[in-house]
Amino acid sequence: IEEDGSPLSLECMEETINLPSESFLYMPSFGSPKLRTMWRKLMVEKNPSLAEKSFSQPVVTSALTHGLSVAGYLFLDPEDQVILPDLFWDNYELVFTEAYGAKLKFYNTFDGDSYNVNALAQALAGPVGKKVLLLNFPNNPTGYTITQKEADEIIAVLKKSADAGNQVVVLLDDAYFGLAYNGEVIKESLFAPLADLHENILAVKLDGPTKEDYVWGFRVGFITFAFKNATEVQLKALENKAAGVVRGTISNASSISQATLLKGYEKENYAEQKAQKFAILRRRFDKIIEVLDAHPEYAESFTPMPFNSGYFMCVRLNGADSETVRQVLIKDFSTGVIVLSGLVRLAFSAVAHTKIEQLFANLHAAVQKVKG
Repeated sequence: IEEDGSPLSLECMEETINLPSESFLYMPSFGSPKLRTMWRKLMVEKNPSLAEKSFSQPVVTSALTHGLSVAGYLFLDPEDQVILPDLFWDNYELVFTEAYGAKLKFYNTFDGDSYNVNALAQALAGPVGKKVLLLNFPNNPTGYTITQKEADEIIAVLKKSADAGNQVVVLLDDAYFGLAYNGEVIKESLFAPLADLHENILAVKLDGPTKEDYVWGFRVGFITFAFKNATEVQLKALENKAAGVVRGTISNASSISQATLLKGYEKENYAEQKAQKFAILRRRFDKIIEVLDAHPEYAESFTPMPFNSGYFMCVRLNGADSETVRQVLIKDFSTGVIVLSGLVRLAFSAVAHTKIEQLFANLHAAVQKVKG
């Protein structure tokens, strides 16, 4: 939300709702050709090291959740394992387990304040064969993005696994890409270094404008493929298969949403407006750091998990049940939070800067009340 409670959106998107009649026609199952070309161009601008690398043309999905489902359809069989951190978006379970019969294999997300790369490596170990790994940065629910050092370590682990003969599919959930508030984190998606890392590593980038461009209701996303020495024919085959899944499930994504996005991206003030909205979220992040530094007594109630990006942060409660605290926050403090994996997730993306301090005061008071 904006500071006044209205939806945080780009004016250039709002201004384009008056669209030509062509916007009412069906789009191809691959998506709008012009939008696909534009998104690829934007991908390279955000990830400069992709400029000289080979990767597929993005295929349009009905937002990122549908993109994950397309990836599940393509790469998962019943009883396959999806390796992912134990702090994860709960929708993965619905998409991969309930829909495709795969199993989720977890590793500890953090080792202290650092990403637990050793645990990831251990999770990849075992008999040589097909490995499916999901990486999500900024992470939902924690709002953590890895540092360059951690990224280099992950890349080394994946290369070692591929060198051992494993065929590794790396699903990159980049829903919150670009929303990093700490200078130490990686500047590019892991898709960039993985695109040409190894013939046995297929990088699958799942992204879209939903969070990057603040258009949650548009339901437009993209799925893009890359692997070392991939030929144009091979990449086109992956595009065809992805579009086939789209055709066989939803036929095609929203034409009006795609047309609106394309017009917004072509506006001269797009980048300027996007930077303004980012600054709103960055200001809230900075306020959180300020509040936590100013209130050491909050350590009696909760411990913040590592966070530096995205829409959220998480805290681990000290001596109080998270679900009980959630209910007390709603009933007594008119404060809504989400409980995931035993953590309390705070969506500062939906809290005005002026209310950040009250949010943490309410959380502290609720925990103390539950503790008696």
